[in-house]
Amino acid sequence: MSGTLYIVATPIGNLADLGERAVATLRSVEIVACEDTRVSRTLLARHGIGARTVALHQHNERRASSQVIGELLAGKSVALISDAGTPAVSDPGAVLVEAAHRAGVRVVPVPGASAAWAAYSASGFASPQVLFYGFLPATPGQRRKALSEIGALPVIFYEAPHRVAATLADFADRFGAAREVVIARELTKKFEEIVRLPLGEAARWLVASPHRQQGEFVLVLGPGEPAKPDALAVGERALDALLEVLPASDAARLAARISGAPRRDLYRLALERKARSSDR
Repeated sequence: MSGTLYIVATPIGNLADLGERAVATLRSVEIVACEDTRVSRTLLARHGIGARTVALHQHNERRASSQVIGELLAGKSVALISDAGTPAVSDPGAVLVEAAHRAGVRVVPVPGASAAWAAYSASGFASPQVLFYGFLPATPGQRRKALSEIGALPVIFYEAPHRVAATLADFADRFGAAREVVIARELTKKFEEIVRLPLGEAARWLVASPHRQQGEFVLVLGPGEPAKPDALAVGERALDALLEVLPASDAARLAARISGAPRRDLYRLALERKARSSDR
């Protein structure tokens, strides 16, 4: 019989957040697949865990996953961990988990710390649905394009410290100064900060202290005002008129401003109308 692949969540800062089941699992396996073996050895040594460690990170994930699957099929059990939080969630590991499923290996999650859900639980945004986005694209143009597709639901983002100011500025440009955001910095660590404020105040808060652009960030964008039920119909009527004199992208942008309907939907409709007219 093959071994078992355990997906073990590790602390995101406070080492006391590693649960008893996670410790027992890490002690029971023969191999621990780590994002960075140097980081993980500190945690393992704290709990007297002497399992063999292997590196599995973004640069060697496919090759390392193949090797780990070989060990699993040979009957050894493996724990997959990341440097912090839940593996395979905006961290390496999904390739290994997929390979395990395809190989018929039993996959067992051992849940625990998650920066995304820690931040959302502290946000106070009461919504029956929430979207997890993870990291936005690094380049400004691609980031703004990605944000143009975000609607009214609350959304959880991860962000790097050197991009957080630019990202919050893009949030304010896209969603308006009144929409709220929770900035969660250095969760569970000594200098943890969690603040909820309108996007129009976010830039001022960020520069108020020289330390606030350091560390690891989770940004929780609060819910926005949903589009009115007839917004798309209004947008379509405006679009039809604008397409007579403007290119599709400009017509969609102006129709969205007039109606409040999502620009991406109007742009798709504009392209469809242009395609139909060119076929005639």
